[in-house]
Amino acid sequence: MQNSTQIEVPGEPNFDRLNALKVFDETKAGVKGLIDAGATAVPRIFYSPPDGIGRFPGGESSIPIIDLDDVSRDAIRRNDVVGRIRDASGAWGFFQVVNHGIPTKVLEEMLEGVRRFYEQDSEVKKEWYTRDGSKTVVYNSNFDLFRAASANWRDTTYCNMAPNTPKPDELPGACRDIMIQYSNEVKKLGTLLFELLSEALDLDPNHLNNMGCSEGLAVLYHYYPACPEPEKTLGATKHADYDFLTVLLQDNIGGLQVLYQNQWVDIPPVSGALVVNIGDLLQARF
Repeated sequence: MQNSTQIEVPGEPNFDRLNALKVFDETKAGVKGLIDAGATAVPRIFYSPPDGIGRFPGGESSIPIIDLDDVSRDAIRRNDVVGRIRDASGAWGFFQVVNHGIPTKVLEEMLEGVRRFYEQDSEVKKEWYTRDGSKTVVYNSNFDLFRAASANWRDTTYCNMAPNTPKPDELPGACRDIMIQYSNEVKKLGTLLFELLSEALDLDPNHLNNMGCSEGLAVLYHYYPACPEPEKTLGATKHADYDFLTVLLQDNIGGLQVLYQNQWVDIPPVSGALVVNIGDLLQARF
């Protein structure tokens, strides 16, 4: 909680940022709590200056969508998919997958479980609010709230699901069952993706799995409340994922962007698709 003393802001002389952050955090209600309380303006701690990066015009570019159907049974098709993953990973660092084996019903219920958690009674939800990163479940608003230059307009929950699988009663009741089911499905998909990425690197299919890349699994679920002044803040500022692989499930609202050739590219939701991001720990020269 350092380096957040006083910042001069036009119209807000001697703005005490650290105190504002503490007051916000101590509510344990997150951004959702601001909206529930009737906020009609974005608090100063969330102001995010423009990053100066342009955007690709709509429809001119998009990350590849790769169909995984039959990749475990059809050698010719698998070879084609491996090539597409190699190209997408090298050019973008991102791709979307369809026919990935996770039932649509599971994806829909996972999104609904996230809504149930964040929209439940605030007093129940507060029981999970913490900044202790050693906890199995960590719910708060902005893990780097006291370090970042500006806070993001979102609330987040982090759950460690593997390799040490939590007991059911260690997980929030609002989304417990579906989180366990979804995690099991994503683990299976992750094992397949690491096989395909190994082959894309001209390695034995089991290489990355044997290294332990697929052993751990953390589930993060975000909530982005409607914002009264969206031009002043962001749901997520520019960042990279410090893991091996991120598998992202979008809802139908959209808003996801990736940086490509120093321009932001919109990634509109595709029904049933999952977005795959090559994390920092798996960066390689394809």
